[in-house]
Amino acid sequence: MNILVVEDDQAILALLKKILKAKGFLVTTVEDGLDALDLINKNSYDLILLDIMLPGLNGVKVLKRIRRNKVETPVIMLTALGTSESVVEGLNSGADDYIVKPFKIEELEARINAILRRGQKFEKSKDIDQILQINNITLNDTSKKVFVEADEVKLTSKEFNLLKYFMQNKNKVLSREKILEDVWGINFNIGTNVVDVYVNYVRKKLRKNPQDKIIETVVGMGYAMRDE
Repeated sequence: MNILVVEDDQAILALLKKILKAKGFLVTTVEDGLDALDLINKNSYDLILLDIMLPGLNGVKVLKRIRRNKVETPVIMLTALGTSESVVEGLNSGADDYIVKPFKIEELEARINAILRRGQKFEKSKDIDQILQINNITLNDTSKKVFVEADEVKLTSKEFNLLKYFMQNKNKVLSREKILEDVWGINFNIGTNVVDVYVNYVRKKLRKNPQDKIIETVVGMGYAMRDE
């Protein structure tokens, strides 16, 4: 597994490189956003650890550009900015997860392993249920396109995978923990609201009018997508 670490704090960079190499990962490091963008465009990585505050080009702009170029490599944002605004901006730009500095190496390692497992899981199941339809929503898993009635809706890869999971489990109440495990590959409590954030993203993009339920909140239990 080849990991790209984009971080301008040399102490953190050296520590991450040492620990990840000890865990058996191939590690490439870079300290500048523009240099990172160049590497990502020229090489293939299994995962990118991407700091937000970078010289040259900040991490969010790097992420937006690579997603615009159809690079779907999983990205974990490293940020010293713990505000909900900065977290939401990173997720909305296409990040798969985030971790706030200072962080425990064990937690970062667990999140890396979870995302890599999730990628392997979706790779194995990518040819299953090629066409899914609930109510006025159609999902084509081959072309990776989603339609509400006749209108195509643009979703990020993470939003697409979440919607696909709900559609594959229609009429079931799914807990946040179950969604984290099956979509993100995280099977322990990491104290993140990433599920709620992404459910809201999907709802907003699929809703044609304010009355559309799309994904129902089941208080105290989780979420469900109903086939009415």
